[in-house]
Amino acid sequence: MGGMEFEQFARWDREHVWHAFTQMQEYEPWLIVRAEGCELIDVQGRRWLDGVSSLWCNIHGHNHPKLNRAICDQLEKVAHVTSLGMGNLPAAELAYRLVQLAPPGLEHVFFSGDGACAVEAALKIAFQYWQQCHPSRPSKTRFVAFEDAYHGDTLGAASVGGVARFHALFRPLLFEVFRLPVPDSYRRPKGMSLEEAAGWYLEQLERLLRSRHQEIAAVIIEPLMQCAAGMVRHPPGFLAAARRITQQYDVLLIADEVAVGFGRTGTMFACQQENVAPDILCLGKGLTAGYLPMSATLVTDDIYQAFLGDYGSGRMFYHGHTYAGNPLAAAVALASLEIFEEEHVLEQLPPKCRRLEEHLARIAELPVVGDVRQCGLMAGIELVKDKVTGEPFAWHERVGWQVCQRAKQRNVFLRPLGSVIVIMPPLAIRHEQIDQLMEAVYEAIEEFTRQTAL
Repeated sequence: MGGMEFEQFARWDREHVWHAFTQMQEYEPWLIVRAEGCELIDVQGRRWLDGVSSLWCNIHGHNHPKLNRAICDQLEKVAHVTSLGMGNLPAAELAYRLVQLAPPGLEHVFFSGDGACAVEAALKIAFQYWQQCHPSRPSKTRFVAFEDAYHGDTLGAASVGGVARFHALFRPLLFEVFRLPVPDSYRRPKGMSLEEAAGWYLEQLERLLRSRHQEIAAVIIEPLMQCAAGMVRHPPGFLAAARRITQQYDVLLIADEVAVGFGRTGTMFACQQENVAPDILCLGKGLTAGYLPMSATLVTDDIYQAFLGDYGSGRMFYHGHTYAGNPLAAAVALASLEIFEEEHVLEQLPPKCRRLEEHLARIAELPVVGDVRQCGLMAGIELVKDKVTGEPFAWHERVGWQVCQRAKQRNVFLRPLGSVIVIMPPLAIRHEQIDQLMEAVYEAIEEFTRQTAL
């Protein structure tokens, strides 16, 4: 691409594209034209290791021939049909495959376009279920969510979200929820061990459900790791215990696996690490391996039955999206599931996870690193002012951004969450690329520390 042509596209990008979660006054165009494997290639031909899987969704690498072929083959048949009153072959097969892979009891699949929409559907399904189940429980209309949770940016998803800097402005538009402390393994109640903290977090949940369960429709949780919260790792066993408590008090459990599903934690779904079967499971991001927009909300048969009746009963789910169940997206999602099997993706993860763990142990020794946490092939590195006390940097100091800019100078693309460096490469990353990624992070943190005299 010539210099003049690049300047034209850069100008269009700068003047007309409104980028998400980006302060446009400060934005400098950075245009990607191609990608291969775990690398992005910009207009000038420079290669960048994609350390965050293009916002956590790319699983098998970019430009995978099997995924490309699946889309092209389906394109020769039909690109899109509505899911309102009709279906298509790829969506039907994908729903069947997801049911086979998901935790037991999840029998029905509602397709949407992205993770937030999967969560939005889950909330409405949970609400409507209690109005229509037999016997109905119309008082169960409220939701329980955790501090610093992130479930998307639609109004329902934002309501159960707990990241104030994202959604505080829209508070008048959101519904109120019961909010519980984030079950944080690092920033836990003062003086408590990890085991004591786990018990304390669960006590808060049990106390709330014991006193208010007749009002509560569902608890929504990101299993194992709250990603947008700053890669917050839950104490081991918390998810399984929370599932037992919700069952005890007849409250639905919604597992939001939009970010942690499809191998991220080392198993296909994070819930499987603690043998948990939720009532509702939300999937997105990696569903199509980062190729096309698609998400899914899986529910139990008990929930599904509450929506059945003749037309006059008005029991149907009055919710849907134009591109839900799109055959192109379903075709590439099916191809992604085939890659998991053919390339033994999950079986190849343990040595990659150990390689990442080795690098994290080295990084943890740096004076500005307060904590490192890992779950499978995903990790967070939290930078702090004081390693002993854990005193955090203020959000506006943009410490994470400064480190990621230094990593970018080393041809590694990362996007932080405040003072937390997020590591979430494609599952297809090679061992030497893990070394490249983590060496760049180490050098970037070390350089930041030296240059800011911390």
